[in-house]
Amino acid sequence: MLYAVLAPNSCISYPRSPNCPHFLRKNSVPTRLCIRASLPDNNNGAKVEYTPWLIVGLGNPGNKYHGTRHNVGFEMIDSISQAQGILMNTIQSKALIGIGSIGEVPILLAKPQSYINYSGEAVGPLAAHYQVPLRHILLVYDEMSLPNGVIRLQPKGGHGHHNGVKSVMGHLDGCREFPRLCIGIGNPPGTMDMKAFLLQKFSSVERKQH
Repeated sequence: MLYAVLAPNSCISYPRSPNCPHFLRKNSVPTRLCIRASLPDNNNGAKVEYTPWLIVGLGNPGNKYHGTRHNVGFEMIDSISQAQGILMNTIQSKALIGIGSIGEVPILLAKPQSYINYSGEAVGPLAAHYQVPLRHILLVYDEMSLPNGVIRLQPKGGHGHHNGVKSVMGHLDGCREFPRLCIGIGNPPGTMDMKAFLLQKFSSVERKQH
């Protein structure tokens, strides 16, 4: 039987990155999020604890941005929340969040509400508050260097001139040692302005490729 636990000082201490040790100390009252489960092969009913994941989709809040290329990160979070039955109904640290689990692993889904270029204002405080280690912060965002619909999972990396990723790194003390899921949206056609391209909605043909 699985159950979620959300309580201060009730779970394991999570290791910090040796290169970026400070951002997890910013919140004076950290809350540790974990799941405990009875091991099926353990007759003593011993408990095991799993380190949580913070999964963040980048995008812009508001109906006018729904369905745009720059919001594929938000769409991925919506897909996960619907598939796993996780309600996205709480505002915390400038983000819309939902808490649940995938299998035995606790997850915190987040959609920053401070516009994409300032996403770090939500990610940094959430990671600190829930004591999530860098290696368990998964950032999901749009990537123009990949063809539309192609995804790439990386264990770490730079910001690649993506202002949202740059903001997140800035609020994690400049750290780059966190995984990211890049979703390809392709390049602007011809001489189309990049900003206009990013804020344009997908065509029906492009939508089928996702």
